[in-house]
Amino acid sequence: MKFTKFFIPCILLIVMVWASCKVERVSPVNESVKDISGTWKVVKATRNGTDITAYNGVDFSQFNIVFKSGTYTLNNRLPFLADTSGTYTLNDPQYPMQITFTPTGEPVIKTDFVYPIVTGVRNIDLTFSANPGCNSNIYIYTLQKVN
Repeated sequence: MKFTKFFIPCILLIVMVWASCKVERVSPVNESVKDISGTWKVVKATRNGTDITAYNGVDFSQFNIVFKSGTYTLNNRLPFLADTSGTYTLNDPQYPMQITFTPTGEPVIKTDFVYPIVTGVRNIDLTFSANPGCNSNIYIYTLQKVN
């Protein structure tokens, strides 16, 4: 008698738990293609981890880069990966980790590409060494879209 008083509620509890569990089929969500079209400005620049955005002699606020239909245009030159405008490609349209710049009449330049959202704003982080002969200086430019 004591056994059935304990056994029946346990069986009912097991059946209720088993009946309440259902497998939910979740289909994978396709990641959208990253679109960097537009005008981007430098909001932060670092050299070897030191912020140089307010460095005397370089006005980062005047520089911008315009990405449009696979091309880029540099406005108000600044020490940057490329010296002239040209074309660009991302290594993967959905999960880009690298961007390739092909300046007009110059060799191809590849660099790391990070596309984070920081405080609700999309950024582009580009990491590069400004001078091929001086790889010890690592620059990181953080760009934000102007429009």
